[in-house]
Amino acid sequence: MPVHRPGSTRPALSALTGILAALATTTFALSTPASAAPRPDDIPHPEDDWAGSQIIKHEGGTTTGEEPPSVLATVEGVDVSSHQGSVAWSTLWSSGVRFAYVKATEGTSYTNPYFTQQYNGSYNVGMIRGAYHFALPGNSTGAAQANYFIDHGGGWSKDGKTLPGALDMEYNPYGATCYGKSASGMVSWIKDFTSTYRSRTGRDPVIYTSTSWWKTCTGNSSAFGSVNPLWIPRYGSSVGELPAGWGFHTIWQYTSSGATVGDHNKFNGAADRLKALANG
Repeated sequence: MPVHRPGSTRPALSALTGILAALATTTFALSTPASAAPRPDDIPHPEDDWAGSQIIKHEGGTTTGEEPPSVLATVEGVDVSSHQGSVAWSTLWSSGVRFAYVKATEGTSYTNPYFTQQYNGSYNVGMIRGAYHFALPGNSTGAAQANYFIDHGGGWSKDGKTLPGALDMEYNPYGATCYGKSASGMVSWIKDFTSTYRSRTGRDPVIYTSTSWWKTCTGNSSAFGSVNPLWIPRYGSSVGELPAGWGFHTIWQYTSSGATVGDHNKFNGAADRLKALANG
């Protein structure tokens, strides 16, 4: 057997071989396209999905950013997502905004990378804030998505400044309008989400939906109106017809422009009632 003597090149060659192998691996990794590793849940563009992003595409409406004259007496709010990036909360507070909903999650794999800045920032300037979940009923169960939402910022605390979480039910940005579900199947999915949310937080979540989508995808179910507060998008001079089961709305999203300041909303009541909703 050969003996390695001082000055032998074999250890150096061995080390060089290892380095070259590592560089080859690194080069391969860098040249592999990001698309080769698909997202869990198959969510191609969650940063483009926010409350109302699909409503305006499917239902249209006027969204000038100006508040309708019929709602001047109610409390002003905004909703934001990663689409807005870091939000200037002190500026919004100075303009009269007093509450905010922040997108936390979508499906069971996406979390808003700006969530902390948006959720804590709105709270720190004095706003009452809440989180919302963009639902993908075709990807996983309602319970799975409720748990993911709660575990990633969608919980609730009785501090007087945290609203119950909101479930965003709207048109599918990735395929079939109703996510491949029958009306009864969609109602069951929503019940699975809402009951799981209540069992873990003690609160009934707010439901965000349009009357048109609700009629199409739940058969205009009246199963939730007596329990879950309604957050309704409609971009015109009034709220218009409500989904079955709800005698009144709690929040009206009256713009969906995707602007840097977020979409604007009105709470249907005075500031003390908004705080009562937060307190439960």
